[in-house]
Amino acid sequence: MINPYQNYLKQIKKAKDILNLDEDVYEQLKFPKRILEVSIPVKMDNGKLKVFQGFRSQFNDSLGPHKGGIRYHEGVTREEVMALSAWMMLKCAVVGIPLGGSKGGIIVNPKKLSKNELEQLSRGYIQKIYKYIGPTQDVPAPDVNTDGEIMTWMKDEYEKLIGEQAPGVITGKPIDMGGSLGRDTATAQGGFYTLQELMKELKMKSAKTTCAIQGAGNAGANMAILLAKDKFKIVAMSDSQGAVISDKKTGYLDVNKVLAHKEKNRSVVGCPGTRTITNEQLLELKVDVLIPSALENVITDKNAKNIKAKVVVELANGPVTPEADEIIFKKGIVTVPDILANAGGVTVSYFEQVQNAANYYWEAADVKTKLKKIMVQAFKDMWTVRTKYKIDSRTAAQVVAIKKIAQAVKERGI
Repeated sequence: MINPYQNYLKQIKKAKDILNLDEDVYEQLKFPKRILEVSIPVKMDNGKLKVFQGFRSQFNDSLGPHKGGIRYHEGVTREEVMALSAWMMLKCAVVGIPLGGSKGGIIVNPKKLSKNELEQLSRGYIQKIYKYIGPTQDVPAPDVNTDGEIMTWMKDEYEKLIGEQAPGVITGKPIDMGGSLGRDTATAQGGFYTLQELMKELKMKSAKTTCAIQGAGNAGANMAILLAKDKFKIVAMSDSQGAVISDKKTGYLDVNKVLAHKEKNRSVVGCPGTRTITNEQLLELKVDVLIPSALENVITDKNAKNIKAKVVVELANGPVTPEADEIIFKKGIVTVPDILANAGGVTVSYFEQVQNAANYYWEAADVKTKLKKIMVQAFKDMWTVRTKYKIDSRTAAQVVAIKKIAQAVKERGI
């Protein structure tokens, strides 16, 4: 089984060597500041008590309060949340927002819980970690299998525990609960801006560009909509049940029809006018742009040699292992790494924190304009380093991020 935290350590070692990073700083970047491991008892609807295991990893906060999502998934592990919190630290730094990294998770299949059980679990998690989170300490957000409703339960529980209003304790909230306009599409929107910048560098045109998108959750679905609107040709899409490609002569999917089918049937599989393939087959399709948008470690040293895309845009966290990175780079495939490609989500979460603190809320157009400015500049910073050192995009993005974090660590005093 691939350990995502070991992947993180391998990745930053490459950036450390390029930067000739101070050993004392490097040591601090290898370990989380704090890891919380909690047990959450829930009285199930059948009257029996079930105990769930949860985690919260808080990485370096030299640049600002910790920030990171909470996921509900049966595959959650201590090492996973450690890695994800580290990548969040780098993600915030690469786009230049004043936040550190964190990540939380509960080992659970939320689809097997009733709404009552899900609410109890969510409130119980906050009861166990509330002393270690807050607007100036650590700010959670939605992640895999969590949403605005769950964030509202958590915010409400936190406010009950501390006895006052604290809208900035959590982001990804519904608009009427202090959420930010544009947050629901921010991850995809940010990724789309970085892809546009890369296409300028590679002199690619959207109308002639084919894409395959693995994952049809929030990020993948919204990315598909944005790409289709900009005339990209969507060849294949998938979810956890499987993938579909068009069986028509055009070879392209009608994104709206596929997503409507998923909404009705809980899967893209079976959409009229398509035929089913596996997620693994989707990854190896001959397309211009491949967009993994689901879970980590889907491209490894086992299948990297079969990747035929010219560009990989990582909307998922950690979808490519370090061993696969080497293979992909040698094949000449250009990536937009996860800590840059999917940083739109945390950037607009930061906007939500700012709006909560000011109690003043922005129009959607303002959010979009501010997001584009940040994402475009972050891409240019990464591309400059990539070109200067002739290195892969992930290492280049991490060099940009670690340089900022290292400076903050030194200024604070080791």
